[in-house]
Amino acid sequence: MSANSLVLSGLTRRFGNDGSAAVSDLSLEVKAGELLALIGASGSGKTTTLRMIAGYEIPDEGRVVLRDASGAERDVTREPPQRRGFGMVFQHYALFPHLRVVENVAFGLEARGVGKTERESRARATLDSVGLAHAADRTVQALSGGEQQRVALARALVIEPPVLLLDEPLSNLDPTLREHTREELRSMLHRLGVTAVFVTHDQEDAFAVADRVAILKQGRLQQVGTPQELYRTPASLDVARFVGRGVMLPADVRGDRVSVTIGDVTQQAPLAGNHAEGSVLAVLRPESLALRASDGPGWKGRITARRFAGGHEVYRVALDHSAESIEVTSEQELVEHAGVHVVLRDQPVAVVPAG
Repeated sequence: MSANSLVLSGLTRRFGNDGSAAVSDLSLEVKAGELLALIGASGSGKTTTLRMIAGYEIPDEGRVVLRDASGAERDVTREPPQRRGFGMVFQHYALFPHLRVVENVAFGLEARGVGKTERESRARATLDSVGLAHAADRTVQALSGGEQQRVALARALVIEPPVLLLDEPLSNLDPTLREHTREELRSMLHRLGVTAVFVTHDQEDAFAVADRVAILKQGRLQQVGTPQELYRTPASLDVARFVGRGVMLPADVRGDRVSVTIGDVTQQAPLAGNHAEGSVLAVLRPESLALRASDGPGWKGRITARRFAGGHEVYRVALDHSAESIEVTSEQELVEHAGVHVVLRDQPVAVVPAG
């Protein structure tokens, strides 16, 4: 399967009598063979963006362009979905219960006029590529949720699409199966070399599957980067709040150090990334902090809650001289209401503009 890159240029889509924009001036490139996740809160514009890529919504402004390996471009902005030839995996899979698995996968080929012998051969080969060759002649109802998800994926891939689109592909799976399936999904898509865009509201799904993640808010692109980049160096307060857990505290940048003062105690840590000197907000993640005995150095506080997170505890600490409470990861066994000191570890701390 030859992968194409997908270029979104200035996409805008307005709805309603007031012409409010569900998506506004969105520009983004998905590289050939790349897995890109679109995430954001409800109403952020991620589903509208996916529908514009698929052709179910026509943008009021902007373009959707396919670029092949030679650099040749094809503008598909005004093409209907069937002419784009994109593969689509829907949230509820939309499998036909009265058809065998192989017939479900071959359905898209039949609609494209492929002969019976060839479409069955291609359907079985695609099922083999997703690890379901043994299930080709079963009914859909005989399969697990994870297997049904792979059938839906095979049906989208059998037409050899230039781009694969996935709408909340893991939302119907229970937590245990979901974790296994997302690892499987990432492995399969990379093995097949397909360019894929998927929408999810689940940050863990996005981080586990995607090469890069694009965060949307109120129809605008906030930041795009690898999961590590978004977590370690968020571009804004909105991104810092959306990605992972943590608290944002007033701080100062001087050179390559970040200083955070609470009460009369100032602590410093290395600066993650680059930022101009001056007042900022430090993004303090639970793992960037440590707990010490109540008579040690650090910011004084008291444990107000704790939860077990598999191999470690996460404590919520109400800090003296601050309206904020803070989460700290620790392997220590401490009791609620115990007095502690919170220490800033000597590891890079992200900052965002104070404004």
